[in-house]
Amino acid sequence: MEVIRAKQIAKSGKIVPVTYEGQQVMIQHVDEEREMARIYKKNRPEEEIEVPVRLLQEQ
Repeated sequence: MEVIRAKQIAKSGKIVPVTYEGQQVMIQHVDEEREMARIYKKNRPEEEIEVPVRLLQEQ
């Protein structure tokens, strides 16, 4: 995924199907400079992690 698209999804407030390593995730925040996204798995919102935006896939 590209950084611009990840930022759009994060700001939209809508549920957009995005996966990381095959798991559905929600994007909390995107650091454009570092090209990193703070995400959490839909079934584990308490466990946020940072991952490279390029590893996210929009379904």
